[in-house]
Amino acid sequence: MSADPPVVAAFDFDGTLTVRDCVVPFLDRVAGRLGLVAGIVRQPVAFAGAVARRDRDRVKAVAVRAVFTGRDVAAVGAIGTEFAAMVAESWLRPDTTARLAWHQQQGHRVVLVSASLGAYLHTVGELLGVDAVLCTDTVVGPDGRYTGEMAGGNCRGPEKIRRLGSWMSEIQIPEAEVWAYGDSRGDRELLAAARHQFFVKDVEIAPTPQGVS
Repeated sequence: MSADPPVVAAFDFDGTLTVRDCVVPFLDRVAGRLGLVAGIVRQPVAFAGAVARRDRDRVKAVAVRAVFTGRDVAAVGAIGTEFAAMVAESWLRPDTTARLAWHQQQGHRVVLVSASLGAYLHTVGELLGVDAVLCTDTVVGPDGRYTGEMAGGNCRGPEKIRRLGSWMSEIQIPEAEVWAYGDSRGDRELLAAARHQFFVKDVEIAPTPQGVS
């Protein structure tokens, strides 16, 4: 008989593992609210076009460019480390983080698949002990400063499936059994592709799945 396939538990972050959004608060910490607004105002055409099209990916790109462009990677990293510790201490949902821990206890591979920003999310991933963090990262130039461009685009919607599939192929488990957890429209594709789907918005989930001891 063939062995059971490996199991991958893929968790969205903002609203799924946390009680609130993390992106805007982090941008505020890096640039200040006035700095964030000023950076967006300097891109009037791009911002207006993104809003008119209700294109969340383009709005995100404008905000990231406004805050990250030209900033020193080490300086942002220090802010990200502090922010990650605060999130891990105060903003995590008890129910979904308990489910994440259950997957780890079962020996499953656990991965964060999120549009949240890598400047802090990689550290959160380390604190949670996950196997990988697939998220929205920002390009670093040869001078050690951010260019302001997103690396590979915003990790949302179909991009989540692409990133997860690429990671599974890299570690040679393309046929894994996937459990997926999300809370928004940006997670629809991820949830639809999973064998076990959990939409956790306004729903408290048990630490252990029903029927599993």
